[in-house]
Amino acid sequence: MSVALLWVVLPISEVTNSIAFLEPVREGSRLLDSSRFVGRGKNCLCNGRLEKGKQQRWNSGYLNGDSRNSCLGGSRLKNRGKFSVIPNVVVSPAGEIAMSSEQKVYDVVLKQAALVNRQLRSREDWDVKPDIVLPGNLNILSEAYDRCGEVCAEYAQTFYLGTMLMTPERRRAIWAIYVWCRRTDELVDGPNASHITPTALDRWEARLEDVFRGHPFDMLDAALSDTVSKFPVDIQPFRDMIEGMRMDLKKSRYKNFDELYLYCYYVAGTVGLMSVPVMGIAPESKATVESVYNAALALGIANQLTNILRDVGEDATRGRIYLPQDELAQAGLSDEDIFAGKVTDQWRNFMKQQMKRARKFFDEAEKGVTELNSASRWPVWASLLLYRQILDEIEANDYNNFDRRAYVSKPKKLLALPMAYAKSLVPPRTSSPLAKGMS
Repeated sequence: MSVALLWVVLPISEVTNSIAFLEPVREGSRLLDSSRFVGRGKNCLCNGRLEKGKQQRWNSGYLNGDSRNSCLGGSRLKNRGKFSVIPNVVVSPAGEIAMSSEQKVYDVVLKQAALVNRQLRSREDWDVKPDIVLPGNLNILSEAYDRCGEVCAEYAQTFYLGTMLMTPERRRAIWAIYVWCRRTDELVDGPNASHITPTALDRWEARLEDVFRGHPFDMLDAALSDTVSKFPVDIQPFRDMIEGMRMDLKKSRYKNFDELYLYCYYVAGTVGLMSVPVMGIAPESKATVESVYNAALALGIANQLTNILRDVGEDATRGRIYLPQDELAQAGLSDEDIFAGKVTDQWRNFMKQQMKRARKFFDEAEKGVTELNSASRWPVWASLLLYRQILDEIEANDYNNFDRRAYVSKPKKLLALPMAYAKSLVPPRTSSPLAKGMS
C-alpha cells in the first residue's frame, strides 16, 4: 500500500496512483533504472564519479514510551511538569517479557534527538556546511537539487508550495529526502513491484550506505548525500523505511496494533525523523528535542493509519488487510467480511474506533508543529490538516471504504492552505506542552 510521506509530504496516492517512476526491475547485474527520476541530465554519477553521456543505472552490487518521557500520549501522568510514562512491554504466553514496538521505536527517537543535541552543544545550531565537492562537475549538485524540486512539484504540489517559505538550504534538503522516500516506496508499491525481491532491497540498502559515506551513484543520490553531510540526519530511519518495504514483501496481516504500529513507523514515521533535523526547531521553543521528534513520529503514524483506513478496499483486492486482526475479531468481523466489502453496523462501529485512534495521533502531532522553525511550519500544517480531512471524508461516505475512495476535493485543499499558513504564524508557547525546562 502507499506509504504516507508524512510530516513533510502530502499523500502520494492523493496525487497519483501507481505512477511509473522506475523502469523494469529485474534480478541480476542491474537493479532499477533511475533515468525517469533524473530526467534530461546529461551527466551521470557512477560509483561516486561523473561519467558524461551515460544513462544512469543502479549498481548491482508509540502511544507509550519508555520510563523517562514521551509526548505521544497514551498513559501520561503529570509529575513535576514532566510526562511520566508507563513502560511498554509484551508478555508472551510462555511468560517471556519482550520490548513492545512502541518502546523499540522510542529508542530510535532518543538516538535521533541525541544526535541533534550533540550538534546544538557544539554550537553548530542547524548551520549548513559547505556543499560537498563532486569531481568533474561542480554544477551537478545544483542540477540534482533542481530535479528533486521538479519531482516534488509534480507529485506533491501543495507541499511543494509550502516549502517555498523555507530557506533555500532547508528547502533543497527536504526535496532530496522526499525523492529518496518516493523512490523507496515505488520499489514495492509501484508498477514494477512484482519484480522486487528481498535481494533487490538489500542492494538498495547497500546503495544507501554509500550515499551516507559520500559516494553517490546518480544525481538524486548526490542531492541526498549532500543533504546528510550538512544536517544531523542519521541513517537509521532510512534503513528502517527499507525494512518496512521488506515487511510488505512478506507480510499481509497484522495480529494486533503493536505489530501494525511498527509497520506504520517503518513506512511513514521514519520520514518525520529524517526531516526534523532539516526543518529545525524554533530558537524560542521551550520543548525538548525528544518531544519534537515524538510529535513528528505521531504525525507519521496518524498519516499512515489514515492511508490504511482510506485504502481498505484497494488493499483487499491485493489480498492485504492492514487492520489489527484481534480488534477485527472483537468487533465480530473477519477477513471474509473485508473481502465481501459490505458496510454493516459492525463495520461502522469498528471504523469509528480506528478513526478515533488516528485522530489521537493527529492531536499529539499538533503539539509539535508549533515548535518547528517558523519557516518550516506551513508545509507540515498543510499536510496535517489535509490528512485529517480524509478521515472526515470517510465518515461522509458512511464508512464505505470498500468501493468509495475518500479524498479531499481541490476547493477544500485550497481552503486548507491559508488556514495552514495562519497556524504556521503562531509562535511556540512560552510554556510549551512539550516543555524543555524539566528538572
